[in-house]
Amino acid sequence: MKKLVVGIDIGGTHTVFGLVNEAGECLVQDSLFTKDFTDFEAFIQALAARIKKLSLKGKESFELIGAGVGAPNANSNTCNIQDATNLKWEGILPLGAMLEKELGLPVKVTNDANAAALAEMYYGGAKGMKNFMVLTLGTGLGSGIVINNKLVYGHLGFAGEMGHMIVRPEGRHCGCGRCGCLETYVSATGIKRTVSKLFAKYCYESELRNVPFNRMSAKQLANAAYSGDQIAIEAFEFTGKILGMALANVIAVNNPEAIFLGGGLAKAGDLILKPSRYHMEENLLAIYKGKTSLYLSSVDGNSGILGSAAMVWKQIE
Repeated sequence: MKKLVVGIDIGGTHTVFGLVNEAGECLVQDSLFTKDFTDFEAFIQALAARIKKLSLKGKESFELIGAGVGAPNANSNTCNIQDATNLKWEGILPLGAMLEKELGLPVKVTNDANAAALAEMYYGGAKGMKNFMVLTLGTGLGSGIVINNKLVYGHLGFAGEMGHMIVRPEGRHCGCGRCGCLETYVSATGIKRTVSKLFAKYCYESELRNVPFNRMSAKQLANAAYSGDQIAIEAFEFTGKILGMALANVIAVNNPEAIFLGGGLAKAGDLILKPSRYHMEENLLAIYKGKTSLYLSSVDGNSGILGSAAMVWKQIE
């Protein structure tokens, strides 16, 4: 009987999950709208129920041997989510314990960006690299840091919160309660806030003016920019500038070989990559110039699903 692992990626907007084999192939996947659930227990029950309904084409039989989960502010030491700013549930959430109870499987938990870093390490462009970073540009901004071929977890298990570096003192209010955090500028939510400011600053005609804030997506912004919409183009330029400057600071500390951008906002491609790369190089310390590559993620499939599943497979190995 085929052995498979459940990979789960919990995001602020969507939760995606799938069945992954040892080769890192997601054979089937599904999703839930995270924001539909005001109660965390109800969310876990619905997630478990949907996972149990997953089946392979042709009704091929399989055995689930474990589940891996990547989630915002998830701690691999405790298997809890704690005070996640991009989820509506507050406090300490016993994610691992509750999911183990519902699925009847061993569950491993990590931060969502750490899961993306594992996917890049095993299945993407970071194969063979010992020092690299992955940034997930979604509802918020997460970062997974690998040094000497190991994920960096830090003293409490929360290392890698690059999204909560303060890049503009007294800047935009963040869900964490502080002001000026990087993710308030560089994320799908952050770029929408930038668009709103640009509407007030300029009189340019823009198709985006007719789109309500809560209906606007990173994909719409990218399509508008590629169509020549000046508001959208300037929003990506500003976002890339803020990100590039922040990356230059992080490189001074971690000295990675490469940095990979993933998540919904990264799907805009060169719109975000080119200005980020330019401003990163412009602001690098001289000894680092030209020595750190900035790429889009090359993982084939959902990196959150694949990286979360990889935690389980690598433990078995």
